[in-house]
Amino acid sequence: RQKIGLLFKATLDNVTNVRPLGTDFRWYLKLKCGNCGETPDKWQYITLDESVPLKGGRGSASMVQKCKLCSRENSIDILKDTITPYDAEDSERFKTMVQFECRGLEPVDFQPQQAGFAAEGTETGTPFLEVNLLEKDWTDYDEKLAASVGIYEVTHQFKKC
Repeated sequence: RQKIGLLFKATLDNVTNVRPLGTDFRWYLKLKCGNCGETPDKWQYITLDESVPLKGGRGSASMVQKCKLCSRENSIDILKDTITPYDAEDSERFKTMVQFECRGLEPVDFQPQQAGFAAEGTETGTPFLEVNLLEKDWTDYDEKLAASVGIYEVTHQFKKC
């Protein structure tokens, strides 16, 4: 088993505290089998709300799946305590937003597929609760600041922890 971190990077404009919202937040990943290297082309999601028991009473995971190619049972779990917001001072730098405990699976791609992120105005604290990063750019308007806010050039990478 290994821990793999999802590193998030973006350019923040007048916003801070960018984070996944709620336990039903869906982390959309492409997952590679560590045994045979098979990487299905479809996106799969895991959430904190879903938990599947592991065989032999070894706890649980966010997802357990059998590889279509080699039939090995693999699992991935979201490590809840590692979820960390991306703040104004992190702008333009990679920062680990979440870690996954992987048994036989390795995430190879991530896509923010829903308006599940939240952020707030850097100076005003204005909440933005429907942040959609699918297009890698998001803009809105902070009434209190009377200025536009945005999250730009969203990118990611994975790193073994």
